Amino acid sequence: MKTLDDLLGEGVAGRRVLVRADLNVPFDKKDATVISDDGRIRAVLPTLIALRDAGARVIVCSHLGRPKGAPDPKYTLAPVATRLGELLGNPVVFASDTIGESASASVDALQDGQVLLLENLRFNEGETSKDDAVRGAFADKLAALAEYYVDDAFGAVHRKHASVYDVPARLPHYAGGLVLREVDVLKRVTESPEQPYVVVLGGSKVSDKLAVIQALLPKVDKLLVGGGMCFTFLKAQGHEVGKSLLEAEMIDTCASLLSQADGRIVLPVDVVAASAFAADADHDVVDASEIPADRLGLDIGPKSVALFSEAISSAKTVFWNGPMGVFELAPFAAGTRGVAEAITKIDGFSVVGGGDSAAAVRTLGIDESGFGHISTGGGASLEYLEGKTLPGLSALES
Repeated sequence: MKTLDDLLGEGVAGRRVLVRADLNVPFDKKDATVISDDGRIRAVLPTLIALRDAGARVIVCSHLGRPKGAPDPKYTLAPVATRLGELLGNPVVFASDTIGESASASVDALQDGQVLLLENLRFNEGETSKDDAVRGAFADKLAALAEYYVDDAFGAVHRKHASVYDVPARLPHYAGGLVLREVDVLKRVTESPEQPYVVVLGGSKVSDKLAVIQALLPKVDKLLVGGGMCFTFLKAQGHEVGKSLLEAEMIDTCASLLSQADGRIVLPVDVVAASAFAADADHDVVDASEIPADRLGLDIGPKSVALFSEAISSAKTVFWNGPMGVFELAPFAAGTRGVAEAITKIDGFSVVGGGDSAAAVRTLGIDESGFGHISTGGGASLEYLEGKTLPGLSALES
């Protein structure tokens, strides 16, 4: 695939460049105008700065949240435009629509080196439509705003959406630096990981991670399972899990995975069990095999942290996706913190697989420099590891 460097080499001064970014950032629960983690905005800055400094007229597009194909003030990108301008050191022009009058007028008025952010792509039903014609019609109008297209939204490359899949078919297209780095890192942990290779998986559901477990199990030395998904595995071993999160339909699958793993799947040996899903709920540490019937597990316990940390300590490659517990609530954050800190200490290469894992690193104040790479794409990272064809990457390669 052609790269951003290829485009810069061709010269972009005065040319309109459409950049698909992933600015799907979280907002503070108490103030919907305050961005709680601007990591994804910072990740695309090198591409935007390179284009701006080369004199391009930069048009940025992104989605935010899951609006229903129509404008919704709750999901406006206006606060993102403000923050992007602060990080760039120059105000960012904001268009109040994506392909309407505001977008057209804003693009026409752009000067060399200026940056414009279009309103949320998903305010248009054509962005996510499964109908090729509907999606294509939206892509036609979006592509008409620019002369070149750069995809630097790795977090969206697993989606067959208009701005990711259809627009590059309509414009000369290039991969941004972020996409290239992500692909390079994921190739490293799938094609030639240095052994010992340890994968740490957490999050809510086994079903969400089943395909990646099946893909990675033959390659790993240890697969450490925490988070809500561990309780279905514990149930498959015959243990009582109380009111903990459980996917009953996945119990047999978990039993099968355990039998195939030859001891390489490592489960928690203790958990923090609470009376309710709340920060002020009664809670204590219990053996993973003895969770009271009226309690639910909300974090892995200290013995499990020690067990997982020991497995991690000898690794040369670690891939981590998914928190070990409900890290947003202080009483249930120690498991995620302990495992994350163990990963930062390895003498090897580590990857944080985006999504909630990346959010946990920042929320818990863990030094990001301790990790080899923090991905911006949780779902995209997992699908790449599963071996799936990602629409956005295939579009850049064509």
